[in-house]
Amino acid sequence: MQRKEMNLPRPALSRVGAHRAAEPISKVRPDAKEILRLVLARLDDMKAEDTVTLDLTGKSSIADTMVVTSGRSNRHVGSVADRVLEDLAAAGVPDARVEGMPHCDWVLIDAGDVIVHVFRPEARAFYNLEKMWAPARPHGRRAS
Repeated sequence: MQRKEMNLPRPALSRVGAHRAAEPISKVRPDAKEILRLVLARLDDMKAEDTVTLDLTGKSSIADTMVVTSGRSNRHVGSVADRVLEDLAAAGVPDARVEGMPHCDWVLIDAGDVIVHVFRPEARAFYNLEKMWAPARPHGRRAS
């Protein structure tokens, strides 16, 4: 008995390797508000917890906005940070700097006008950045 080869149609593009990196939406770097919107949307998508946005305008020249959020574990912190970096690069911010990725206790992403801190809950409680950068309280005496 002879085997008969059948000519089956082949797809024009194999699915393997079909995923390409997203191209920047425009050639212009997004402004601080657009970067913040993008970061907050990704943090929400990745189920980051207790996200706080702090306005640094007039307080510091390092950035306009600081975002502090938490992940449930080291793996979650690293995953959240990876996805934020991917979205920033796709939006035209390829030069975002990152610190803390090997350990993922605390990952800092510097996107220029927006700084993102992704913490494990224990590290977040220890460093308490929200208290340090919170709006100044009046210098009056507190009642006991």
